[in-house]
Amino acid sequence: MSTDEYDLIVLGGGPVGENVADRAVQAGLSAIIVESELVGGECSYWACMPSKALLRSAQALRAAQHVAGAAEAVTGTLDVRKVLERRNAFASDWSDAGQVGWLQSAGIDLARGHGRITGTREVTVTDAEGATKVLTARHAVAISTGTDATIPPIDGMADAAPWTSREATSAQEIPASLAIVGGGVVAVEMATAYASLGAKVTLIARSGLLANMEPFASELVETGLRELGVDVRTNTGTTRVARDADGVTVTLSDGSEVTAAELLVATGRTPRTSDIGLDAVDLEPGRYITTDDTLRVPGVDWLYAVGDVNGRALLTHQGKYQARAAGDVIAARANGDDVDDAAWGRHVATADHAAVPQVVFGEPEVASVGLTAKAAMDAGYDTRVIDYDLGAIAGSSLREDGYSGQARMVVDTARDVIVGVTFVGPDVADLLQAATVAIVGEVPISRLWHAVPAYPTVSEIWLRLLEEYGRESA
Repeated sequence: MSTDEYDLIVLGGGPVGENVADRAVQAGLSAIIVESELVGGECSYWACMPSKALLRSAQALRAAQHVAGAAEAVTGTLDVRKVLERRNAFASDWSDAGQVGWLQSAGIDLARGHGRITGTREVTVTDAEGATKVLTARHAVAISTGTDATIPPIDGMADAAPWTSREATSAQEIPASLAIVGGGVVAVEMATAYASLGAKVTLIARSGLLANMEPFASELVETGLRELGVDVRTNTGTTRVARDADGVTVTLSDGSEVTAAELLVATGRTPRTSDIGLDAVDLEPGRYITTDDTLRVPGVDWLYAVGDVNGRALLTHQGKYQARAAGDVIAARANGDDVDDAAWGRHVATADHAAVPQVVFGEPEVASVGLTAKAAMDAGYDTRVIDYDLGAIAGSSLREDGYSGQARMVVDTARDVIVGVTFVGPDVADLLQAATVAIVGEVPISRLWHAVPAYPTVSEIWLRLLEEYGRESA
């Protein structure tokens, strides 16, 4: 057994852990990452990158098919093998050599193996051969181990060997049919991808789709999925699953059955905290780790939990945002510098509470940030809700024939600032940053009038929303 000492030890080498370590090293600290799988983590190999690569080819084809002139030129169908090869490239063929090279160039050390906290600022790493190494941290340990897919306790589910998001984003063949249990982002995106790639898809959701978003987003996405040929079963439970030589049979709460070659379970995430030594610091294994806004664990002044593992906002970009704050504050505390931990300060993740942007890459896309109308009302804001038809914007009709979409702006009338925005429609993802800036900056509506959108672009939606707000205020 060997022992090594660093200023910072990071458990988990995904994009969040990489960013925590990088920020600390840039501030003069030494850091090591402990990773048992691939450096680059879930996002690089089994989530963000491969899933969006699976979706993009069909999005490009659909866009061309909806513009006269281009539509007549598009006479073929998707080349599924090329789509999968492109996806493989974006997942680096599941090799982390490039990511490891980046760690080396950034001055971050790597320990391959499973890390567990075994004492105060101490982590024991067990490698694939069973050899152990004890790492000690002079200043901090940061947990960035992420989450795993949840397998619900449905009769026969575990024995049916269902796909999770990992199998769905890395499959090398498209099954003839796919049943999906779940109604969230993974379920919607993979239903969109696999239906576009030729599978017969059935989506089974216990309630509606995208339950935490505006209701019109759920409705438009459900319509879009049906237009792709997906059999959408909402408000339907799953009672039993069985696999045989012909595939999987899913028994639903109404007594009907769905048969498919494969089954994808997309019913949520579970934190990877069951076997990382949380009991050594009097925390409960298997649960999300509570932190303050500097991502430090209350009562354990050297321990931080960053990214999905803390349950604050399960999104890669939000985890990287947290990582910048955590890496910087770890370095500040280690170096004896001032800590800027007031709201919106350098060393806090304030945006986690009310300004989280998210895009669902379905058909159509959903882009949202901040609070829904219901969430704003429940939070006690006096609000005005402005809706507008995205298809009525000149830039939208130029973008594609028959453009259909919807926009909503939620305004806190007491402060005259926006607290939530949702866009649904083709290619709305790139509208989102403007909304995020308006919410984070708490830009008054009176000042937003001076942010003139270029004509004719889809961004003209901002002018229309403000005009509607002005009419209602008059």
